[in-house]
Amino acid sequence: MTACIAIFDIGKTNKKLVLFDLNLKMIYEEQTTFEEIKDDEGDSCEDLHALTAWMKNTWLKIEKDEKFDVKALNFTTYGASFVHIDENGRPVCALYNYLKPLPKDTENEFFKTYGDKMDFATQTASPNLGMLNSGLQIYWLKKLHPSIYNKIKHSLHFPQYCSYIFSKQLCSEFTSIGCHTGMWDMKKNDYHTFIKSEGIEKLLPKITTEYANGETDFRGKKIPVGTGLHDSSAALIPYLERTKDKFLLLSTGTWCITLNPFARHNLTQGELINDCLNYMTFSGQQVKASRLFSGKFHENYTQRLSSHFFKAKDYFKTVKYNSDFLKQVEDLPMLLQDRFDPDQYFDASDLDNYKTYELAYHKLILDMVDYQIDAIMLAGEHLHGGIKTLYVDGGFSKNEIFMNLLKAKLPKLNVDAFEIAQGTSLGGAMVMKKYIK
Repeated sequence: MTACIAIFDIGKTNKKLVLFDLNLKMIYEEQTTFEEIKDDEGDSCEDLHALTAWMKNTWLKIEKDEKFDVKALNFTTYGASFVHIDENGRPVCALYNYLKPLPKDTENEFFKTYGDKMDFATQTASPNLGMLNSGLQIYWLKKLHPSIYNKIKHSLHFPQYCSYIFSKQLCSEFTSIGCHTGMWDMKKNDYHTFIKSEGIEKLLPKITTEYANGETDFRGKKIPVGTGLHDSSAALIPYLERTKDKFLLLSTGTWCITLNPFARHNLTQGELINDCLNYMTFSGQQVKASRLFSGKFHENYTQRLSSHFFKAKDYFKTVKYNSDFLKQVEDLPMLLQDRFDPDQYFDASDLDNYKTYELAYHKLILDMVDYQIDAIMLAGEHLHGGIKTLYVDGGFSKNEIFMNLLKAKLPKLNVDAFEIAQGTSLGGAMVMKKYIK
């Protein structure tokens, strides 16, 4: 029987249970996906009931498996999402999707009451992102759905709700508060005025500075349960443990996020306008971050390339880096004509400039990398802080065209495709070791 730490790693698409032995080597993984359902307004959202049932059933399955002896449990999940529970601990509404549109009238009312959009963004280090500023989700509920709002006893950030399922303990913590929620005044180091003025603060559990919060049963004994962590912040932990030198981490996937835990300056308005923001570490330290929706752009455009050139949807996986192809396409018009919403400018005739799928794909990655360089420089404060290394993890770290272009365009940085296996889950496991008896 192997002593281990269990992590539920809940992404937007993939839901996983990962087990690490006490040397932090991954020894087991179970993964599933769920179809989204509709919320009460007809928008797509997470199936919270199915997810909760899966977590509980998977836990029981591990309890019955005599190969594993779980010593601690923790959670890493996507952020900008709340589960609102009543006095009996039951969710009172859907787990609303952070891509759900915020009604314009509600947004206008908010900023009429609480001041200029840019001032708000600067105070909270959160670009104006609608429901992605998850504090505004609670404001929206209060204003448009008071019958739901009035049932809420506690509002839990998603990682802390997952923890609550097992520990029945309430808490808030900084990695969730600090992920572009619009809730935290970075200069005052306290909740923003609107959280207090609207009475939202009373719904938010006390902020903890401990990584563990309560216990759960495992085969008749009590084991510690983690508070839960926002996934991007959890992914930083193994890198911070690995090196004492300053670095940037480019975490790639649906979103490509450049994280700088060594930032020296407050966010500027120019950085905010260009989708630069702050996360926070568990201790409340600010982490400058810049985001690109690159994974989504890649998905959309490779589907278009497949249709245009009559190739399989995953044909891009066969395309090898070719410097001659890059020379042929570098002066052609960009396929991604806008870093925030290239889809609105897409015209099928744009692909007529390319004789082969391979040429078009090289141009797609070239455009992506050009935007990515801008984002890296923003988060890296134009690399004036002694940063010498860029770690790249996630899906694009395995894309040789992407990696070769990054290295060519950032000659002063050591670009390292250092893939920490299950880095997000590993971060969640690392912080639990000290709580194991």
